[in-house]
Amino acid sequence: MSKILVVEDDEAMGVALQDGFGYEGHEVIRARDGEEGLRLAHEESPEIMILDVMLPKMTGLEVCKRLRGEGSDLPIIMLTARGQEIDKVLGLKLGADDYVTKPFSFMELMARVEAVLRRSQPHEREEGAMHRIGDVTIDLARHEACKDGEPLELTPREFRLLAFFFEHPGEVVTREALLDAVWGYDTIPFTRTVDTHIAKLRKKIEDDPSNPEHLITVHRLGYKLVEQ
Repeated sequence: MSKILVVEDDEAMGVALQDGFGYEGHEVIRARDGEEGLRLAHEESPEIMILDVMLPKMTGLEVCKRLRGEGSDLPIIMLTARGQEIDKVLGLKLGADDYVTKPFSFMELMARVEAVLRRSQPHEREEGAMHRIGDVTIDLARHEACKDGEPLELTPREFRLLAFFFEHPGEVVTREALLDAVWGYDTIPFTRTVDTHIAKLRKKIEDDPSNPEHLITVHRLGYKLVEQ
């Protein structure tokens, strides 16, 4: 059972989500505006947030931005109206883990919730899962990464990206596979998102990001993590 925070101002939708998640055995907390959602995210320590974009007092995009700015890695699935493509792009750039477009089936949303929860719980992996390549180490159990023994300041997304490469050392990983594993969707127009995050990650783990030794590009295929 997981604790799910639903931030939705539409009463019918909010009740439906509350009943649906409750029926599946989850504990559900409900907020009806962005400010209340942000407060409950701090006070209740939910395991995932279902966040509508259009909310009173504070938009879902602003709530997401505030949480990520505080360093929170709370998994967030955003609900957007059909045709509001810009909301999807902004939400993902601000750090949302996934999005669902209204109208949607509850089964689809439930499947996405379960997938995001699986990806966001590295502490459930084998304790002491320490990996090293060159001068970069990552501890999946402790959710920590270091370079030359110094802690790396990684965003939650960057950590999940690095963790995925360490779990597949030496393997060529396509952009689409990274989108599916780290972001939770495989829409080709968003593959530039991967390139942007790879560039940021290289600045933190490579001595010379312009000439990477560990996180290298495989032309026309994707990326792989190697020890040289």
